Amino acid sequence: MRLFFETLRERNEILFYLGWVCLILGIACIALSRFSSLQVAGVSAWYKPFKFFVSTTIFVWSMAWFLGYLTPSSMITAYSWGLVVLFTFEDLYILIQAGRGQLSHFNVATPLLSYLWILMAFAALSISIWTLIISVPFFGTALNGLEDYYAWGIRLGVIGFVLFSIEGMAMGARMAHTVGAADGTAGLPLLNWSRTAGDLRVAHFLGMHALQIIPLAAFYLIRNVKGTVVFGVIYLALVTFSFIQALREKPLIGL
Repeated sequence: MRLFFETLRERNEILFYLGWVCLILGIACIALSRFSSLQVAGVSAWYKPFKFFVSTTIFVWSMAWFLGYLTPSSMITAYSWGLVVLFTFEDLYILIQAGRGQLSHFNVATPLLSYLWILMAFAALSISIWTLIISVPFFGTALNGLEDYYAWGIRLGVIGFVLFSIEGMAMGARMAHTVGAADGTAGLPLLNWSRTAGDLRVAHFLGMHALQIIPLAAFYLIRNVKGTVVFGVIYLALVTFSFIQALREKPLIGL
């Protein structure tokens, strides 16, 4: 584990430290949930910032690792600092709203909150598009000796991340993540995905984490191009199915 973190820091020091800051804040949020009775939408107000901080840590450390395979450049440095700015705004706003006992997403109760909600959506979209742009070299051939199956794992992971992060716009357009019921209905522990109706967060979560799941499966389990592509396509097809199920007002696997 120590070697992993030392290598991660060498590959991208900016994202390495951003990940640690978010992880520490995420742990602080889950600790607050144990001692605070503050709630938003029927659950602990601190669950949402906890999930976003931890998700940010996983994402920026993944990108730090992958970008280490590319030749260092000013574009990678700009992207890394861009993530610092965008995630600081988005996650900090979610944290502040949690502390106020208010929604961060879909909250347009005042002109200021409407403006901040738009900025948060813009930040999320910017992260997705910028990640696709910075990942273009992975779709080429010169990848510093990367095994083909691992390269395909990264490619498919990036595609899944970008597609299903942008899928979040479906929630923005509806101003809700639940389909067939009001937001805040009975959900799974911590994740809070609806158990009685469709929930667009399922595909959003599973699709974005294709960025970790597919490359890890390719590197540690599959270790061949054909198997990686088949696994990646099946995984993304299942995520797409969960999105369609949500639109049909059905919960994840009938839970």
